[in-house]
This record gives sequence, structure tokens and C-alpha cells, in this order.
Amino acid sequence: MAIPAHSGLRERADGARLATLPAIDAKPETPSLAKDLQVLTKLRLNTFVLITTFFGFYLAAKGVGGMADKWWLLLHTLIGTAASAFGSAAFNQLMEIEDDARMQRTSDRPLPSRRMSVMKAFGIGWGLAAFGVIHLAAKVNAEAAILAAATIAIYVFVYTPMKKWHSTNTLVGAIPGAIPPLIGWVGAGGDWMAWGGWFLFWLLFFWQLPHFVAISWLCREEYEEAGYQMWSNGDVTGRKTSVLFVVFSICLMSLVIAGSATGLFPWWVAVAHTALVIYLMRPILSYRASGERAPMRKAFLGTLLYLPLVLVGLAFAWT
Repeated sequence: MAIPAHSGLRERADGARLATLPAIDAKPETPSLAKDLQVLTKLRLNTFVLITTFFGFYLAAKGVGGMADKWWLLLHTLIGTAASAFGSAAFNQLMEIEDDARMQRTSDRPLPSRRMSVMKAFGIGWGLAAFGVIHLAAKVNAEAAILAAATIAIYVFVYTPMKKWHSTNTLVGAIPGAIPPLIGWVGAGGDWMAWGGWFLFWLLFFWQLPHFVAISWLCREEYEEAGYQMWSNGDVTGRKTSVLFVVFSICLMSLVIAGSATGLFPWWVAVAHTALVIYLMRPILSYRASGERAPMRKAFLGTLLYLPLVLVGLAFAWT
């Protein structure tokens, strides 16, 4: 039906059309180079790496005279670890350009979106990784440099390609994620064979497993489409993922009980930790394998809350 040219209805229609023009003409905002570098190096994710490295350093320092004369050493440890982590993140994305392009949540990364060339990303990754390992060797010690190099090698050359081969890639991927507190431990002068350093390694190892199984289930359709072999593949109801979440959480509780039994911290820490883990597991324990996302999302958020609470608690209780 035609609208009379001078009617109020026509004016309102023209006004509405004009109001939509900016939205039609607007172009998606192109991320800046700084933003692309943050994504390429996984800056937000690697913040956790630096936090765990710091706590490993701090807890080791408590047993070798304290932090009084170690602040510069801590800074060099964090710089070298950060550069190594950033470099390995860039290499990881270089190896997964096609896979990232298939998933909505990663398709806008600088490499699959073609905002950054492969050669530039390779240069950034190589430069950061090499600088990180060399910096640790020159300014900290050989043990820290070796651990950083091992982290890069496992993450890039074992875990990344294994994601397309077998679902146990999650176990392998948890290894490089658990090494940073050990880098901090040896960086402060702690014995790399000491139980305290390896306790921190296993704490991060077992923490990552329920954390990652929750993520993989929440993103399972995209992972399946990209061809990644994950435990969550085909687990529509979430039953398998829930069982894995509980099993790995029990491993965490058992580890902290062992830490208390061997004198790393008082017994009440193990009691409080057990209560915390059970509380954070509540969404999973009440889950009825119905395929609902809300309980799994709550459990995932609980894993994010868990890590800072436990690390801060250990900083105060560690003997």
C-alpha cells in the first residue's frame, strides 16, 4: 500500500529509514595492531601463567631466606616466562589457522582473518620464545630456561598436533600449563627435585583438567566441527564430562591431603580445601545429564574462582 507523500505516517516512515542508515553504513571495527598482538600472544590467558609463576617463586623463596633480596630475580623470572608463553601462543595459532577459521569464537583472530601475515606472526613467535629462554638462562638459571624450553616444545610440537589425533590431548596439554609454577620455584633457588615444587606442578595439572573438560563440553559443537578429538565429543547429555569433572576434582582433593600429610602446610588447609572443592562441585553433583548448559557453566566459573583462592591460601599457610 502506498503511503501519501505528505502524511504523518510517511514522515515517520522516512524518519525510521534515516535512523537505520548509520547502522547500515557502519563498518565493523577493525582491531588495532595492539589488540591483534594481545590475541596472538593470548595475553589474558597467559596472565594466569605469570600469576602461577609468581606464587611458585614466592613459596620457594620462603624456604631460602625470603623475598628481601630476590625482587630483581623475580622480575627477570617473570619476563622470561612471559616471553616464552607469548611465543608459544603465537606458534600454536600458526599451526591452527585453518581450524581457527572454522570456529566462530576464533575466526576473528589475526591469522585466520588475514589481518596479520604468517611470516610476521612467525617472527613474533620465534623472537619471543627465543628471548624468553635466553633471558632465563642469562638472568635466572639454567633450570628455569630448560623448563621454559620444555614448556614450549610440549605445547607446540606435542599438544597442538595431538588435538587432532586423540582425546588424551587434554592430559598432555595440562603438562605445559603446570610447569610455570615450577619455573618460579627453581627461579627463586628452590631445588627442582623438591616435593614442594612438584606439589605446585600437580596442583596446576589437576586444576586444569576439570577446567578444560567444562570448556570443551560448552564448546563441543565447534570443537567437533574443527575436527578436534576431545572427551566431550558426542557427549550430548554431559554425563561423561560430569564424571570426568568429579574424578579430576577428587584428584585435587587427594593431592592437597597428601601435601598436608607431608608437612607442606597445616592439616586445616586440607580440610578447608576439601570443603571448597565440594562446594564448587555442587552444580556438577546435582547435574542430571540433561544436556543443560547452566550447571556446566557454573562449574567452569567455579574453577576460575578456585585457583586464586587456593594460591593465596597457600601463600599464607605454606611452611
